[in-house]
Amino acid sequence: MAANKTLPTPVDAHAWLAAIDDPVRRADCQALSGLMERITGAPPVMWGASIVGFGSYHYRYASGREGDAPLAGFAPRKGDISIYLSCDMGARADLLAQLGHHKMGKSCLYVRRLDEVDVTVLEQLVRESIAATEALYGSAQA
Repeated sequence: MAANKTLPTPVDAHAWLAAIDDPVRRADCQALSGLMERITGAPPVMWGASIVGFGSYHYRYASGREGDAPLAGFAPRKGDISIYLSCDMGARADLLAQLGHHKMGKSCLYVRRLDEVDVTVLEQLVRESIAATEALYGSAQA
């Protein structure tokens, strides 16, 4: 079985975020980093080249594949900020309806700017994602 490609790196996440060119995107990502650090109690860690992750958990699928992943995380992409959520978002339709302008993938929430969403609702989505992940895989690692 192939090894996971997205692993924690020694790159300083605060410096990486500070180097984002667009000032609005940089401020949004720094605010999102603060929110996730406060929720998880874990500092930001770079996972791979562009994912800012907080805490971690170990997963093992029925297929036998296993590895570690950030408990909460995001990545500033070209068009949107990808926010990684590890729970059934269908069960969170009520919160998503209150969030504001966003797109939703299977486990990835896409927002262009934080001022287009309700940050209190976003915080609740992140908290519920963490709770669902911990219920499925056990307590997280800081």
